[in-house]
Amino acid sequence: MSTIDTGLTLLKSAAGRVSAANGWMGNAFKGWMPTGLYARALLIMIVPMVILQSVVAFVFMERHWNTVTRRLSAAVVQDIAALIDVYKGYPQDKDRDQIRRIAQQRLGLVVDFLPPGDMPPPGPKPFFSLLDQTLSVQLGRQIGRSFWIDTVGRSNLVEIRIQLDDAVMRVFAQRSAAYASNSEIFLFWMVGTSSILLIVAVLFLRNQIKPILRLADAAESFGKGREAPNFRPRGAREVRRAAVAFLEMKSRIERTMEQRTAMLAGVSHDLRTILTRFKLELALIGDSPELEGMRKDVDEMSMMLEDYLAFARGDSGEQSQPTDMAQALEELRSDAERHGHTATVTFTGLPVVTVKPASFKRCLANLVTNAARYGKAIAISGQRDHRYLTVTVDDDGPGIPAHLREEVFKPFLRLDNARNQDEGGTGLGLAIARDIARSHGGDITLSDSPMGGLRASVRIPV
Repeated sequence: MSTIDTGLTLLKSAAGRVSAANGWMGNAFKGWMPTGLYARALLIMIVPMVILQSVVAFVFMERHWNTVTRRLSAAVVQDIAALIDVYKGYPQDKDRDQIRRIAQQRLGLVVDFLPPGDMPPPGPKPFFSLLDQTLSVQLGRQIGRSFWIDTVGRSNLVEIRIQLDDAVMRVFAQRSAAYASNSEIFLFWMVGTSSILLIVAVLFLRNQIKPILRLADAAESFGKGREAPNFRPRGAREVRRAAVAFLEMKSRIERTMEQRTAMLAGVSHDLRTILTRFKLELALIGDSPELEGMRKDVDEMSMMLEDYLAFARGDSGEQSQPTDMAQALEELRSDAERHGHTATVTFTGLPVVTVKPASFKRCLANLVTNAARYGKAIAISGQRDHRYLTVTVDDDGPGIPAHLREEVFKPFLRLDNARNQDEGGTGLGLAIARDIARSHGGDITLSDSPMGGLRASVRIPV
């Protein structure tokens, strides 16, 4: 293997490790990341700003604050060292008036001399006091005598005591002369301007997110079969394009449904006219066993026609409105008991749900009719929470094998021993029920019932 091949192999191996590490980090942080667009956009703005401010603050603190404080403290200690030299070089100034005058007028220091025993014991050093640390280093480096400093006792003064041969020199210096006191102002302005920028960005971002949320709400309402009357394109150009595309798609779907409904209305009118003429002719002929059979065939054709039209028409044209589902389930129970079946109803949660009442009742009625055809006892239960309405219909019939539970929803499907095979019917009951449930944004699933038969569960968003 050549050197180039070895290098390529190493590069591929390193790239694979980097990719694996990237995937691992992505999975590790995925659970901590927000899921909403608004929160993610805020995070994209806040995190870089916080990092930038932290870097700027660190650089300022490390380069400017520390350097300026160190140089100011060194200058103050140099002045004190000069005063000590003057004190030792001019012993004829017994009262030290010249030293006090020079210190106050030329150096901005207040100097006093105390007896040798007035040196306080060393106290604990403040951990985060940059001035205390810097002064201690400079005093030890430039003077080299025993000293005591107090940087926290007074607000605007710093007290320094130095042990001389025959006295203790006490010096009061302005804090601003030894400390970069304008650093807090810089930090305040930095944090203040960043906060203002963040507030403006949050308000602006909220206005940009609102059109996206309105578009999502309108699409969700349309998926549930509801109208969004106040929706119109707003926001940025890309969001407006998406909103216009959604409205055009919605218009095309509604126009297609209207054309299909109009066509079916015409077909229904023509076929019903012919069937009505058949019934009239049969009524005029008289009574006979053959005619009775023909009348039953005409009635069955009428029922089949109604089922076909109901399946093709769906729930078009009906508007959603608040409906008392507990009352609707009670009506289904009464209908089942009138036909000689034992039925029970339970409902938990807030009963008022916004649905297309006639269509949704037809969906549930098809499930109850299917359960009544193959079982003797029926249990209807409803539950509503903050997200979904769930209605289950249980029976004690023979049930449906698990591998055929999706097949029975296909239109016009006739199984040998299937639950949805109507006696003289069309096999559209479950297909119509699922079509109505999906037009509400939900679905129907079949499973085993605790009663031994079949459970049909309808779940739609509220």
